[in-house]
Amino acid sequence: MEAVSDERLLSILREYWGYGGFRGIQLDIIRSILSGRDTLGLMPTGGGKSLTFQVPAMALEGTCIVVTPLIALMKDQVQALRRRGIPACAVYSGQSREEMLRHLDNCILGGYKLLYVSPERLSSTTFLKKLGHMHVSFLAVDEAHCISQWGHDFRPAYLQIPQLRNLLPHAPVLALTATATPRVVEDIMCNLQVSQEGARKDFALCKMSFERKNLSYVVRRTDDKYGELLHILRSVPGSAIVYTRSRVGSRDLARDLEADGETALYYHAGLPHSEKDERQRLWQEGKARIMVATNAFGMGIDKADVRLVVHMDLPDSLEAYFQEAGRAGRDGRRAYAVLLYASMDGTTMRRRIPSTFPDKAYIREVYDNLGNFFQMAYGFGHGRRFEFDLEKFCRSFRYFPVPVVSSLNILTRAGYILFEEEAENNSRLTFTVRRDELYRLQMVSEEEEAVIRALLRNYGGLFSDFVTIDEKLLADTAGQSEEAVYNSLVALSREGIVSYVPRKKIPAITYTRDREMGEDLVIDRLVYENRLEDYKQRIQAILDYATTDDICRSAFMLHYFGEEGKNCGTCDVCIGHREHAGDKLHQMILNTLSDGEYHDVDELHYAGIPTEQVAAALRRLVDSGKVWMADGRFQIMKIKKDKNQLQGVKTGDKMDNT
Repeated sequence: MEAVSDERLLSILREYWGYGGFRGIQLDIIRSILSGRDTLGLMPTGGGKSLTFQVPAMALEGTCIVVTPLIALMKDQVQALRRRGIPACAVYSGQSREEMLRHLDNCILGGYKLLYVSPERLSSTTFLKKLGHMHVSFLAVDEAHCISQWGHDFRPAYLQIPQLRNLLPHAPVLALTATATPRVVEDIMCNLQVSQEGARKDFALCKMSFERKNLSYVVRRTDDKYGELLHILRSVPGSAIVYTRSRVGSRDLARDLEADGETALYYHAGLPHSEKDERQRLWQEGKARIMVATNAFGMGIDKADVRLVVHMDLPDSLEAYFQEAGRAGRDGRRAYAVLLYASMDGTTMRRRIPSTFPDKAYIREVYDNLGNFFQMAYGFGHGRRFEFDLEKFCRSFRYFPVPVVSSLNILTRAGYILFEEEAENNSRLTFTVRRDELYRLQMVSEEEEAVIRALLRNYGGLFSDFVTIDEKLLADTAGQSEEAVYNSLVALSREGIVSYVPRKKIPAITYTRDREMGEDLVIDRLVYENRLEDYKQRIQAILDYATTDDICRSAFMLHYFGEEGKNCGTCDVCIGHREHAGDKLHQMILNTLSDGEYHDVDELHYAGIPTEQVAAALRRLVDSGKVWMADGRFQIMKIKKDKNQLQGVKTGDKMDNT
């Protein structure tokens, strides 16, 4: 690898990102990858993972390949890099072949510093052939826990990464994740080693503590979650995120909050891109205080001043909870992560287990009916991709959606299909008028004319057939917002100048091997039994976190991730312990004063309890009226039986002598 000085790295950071220095372990990770070592970086949410591969990518010759499963996030990062003057592109499933080839060829020519790739593209013959002609600086694997069978979000497509390593034997790998238990850490490093003889064994582990000293973890037990949510929102000022499990729930909750005088928006994966972008913008700019969202919200958000994250429902794992809760307080100031827990939540969580892991007989039946649904003959289908109408499938075969989706995910892990729950089909467009007619159009607006010029500048073949287009690229070219471009395209379509099919997200299924008889499917222990047991343990861990009364929330979390942690002093458990200790001290003082006589402060000393704590307890007892003080001496309050008069110090006396 090339020698790059710290001064050069800082210069790149200042020039392109405007930061004066690196944070936490960023520089350690960058130095490690620049030395040519395989490196695993563990950085909690908000630690600045992306800079650890973007900065060295700019410092080295060649192209950095970034593997990430989050298509929306990779698109956002590519656009953000381009705005900074950094050449970057993305290749992902659902993209047209022409666009993919254009990006790959430009990488071969040295036109891009970063190439983002979805894991599904790694098995593409075309991609692998093009890869052999590229000058690759290093390989970055984001969300690296996805390669582990024990990771909370295992993705079978990640198992293709070792094949890339065999094709790029001299390119080091940088693996990054925000959440990983010790077992997952070991699994990541094992899976990412080169599989040929002489596998690398010198993985450098750069780990940032998972402790968040400014974040107070709180569990509130209540069967009136909405009432408790309102109370919390009105007690903690500042920007907030409220997580729910369902799309409908996010919408309804946002509407209820609006009706109660709060400014709230909702966000889920089913919203159109333009709506999601607009809602995120309004929330980030502080024009709406509360974002009510499913777990689709949060990846890549850049808002440091979130003061509160509330979970209305329990996530499936502590990893997911830690990541979502960690979006609060990135500015280092006090923030709160609150989990609402109702009496029936434990039962609800355990019911998820059979829905997430249906019986194998049920899974085989779903597989058979899937082939019937697509009218796929046995022995055929390898490589065939279908749009999948889940609602119609469930209606046709009288299934409930949740176990069907779980079955399709298990079939994906078993290698029979690739199920994309929200595969993105890009926008398509073709001109419905001849090229020469464009110049005679009189009724188009200036905005529409700018969009037409952007189309002609960026795409060919628009007059002969539908071409995949990218509204963000058109927006950048035309100098307009993406929403304005969308409105212009809709108007041009209405005027009969173009035929425009906006992008949409719809489930998709690709057969990764020919169709077989359901009874012949092999669903082995790694895919089913082992993961079922692991899922049960994850469910139990989040339930233990929510129901414990005697372990600091932060220490509980740190122990789960393999760290030793002290009591934080700010979670509900620590505060409860402190209050309990105070109650115990109060009782000790009252017992001493129970003889009804006056006692000096010197008589109120207790082994192991600091004098200042005793003084504070005395103040509280005096303020509450349980103890009276006169001339620096203390007496328990007494009530005369005959006249019901209070005996003791007057209200005006002060505790100056304590």
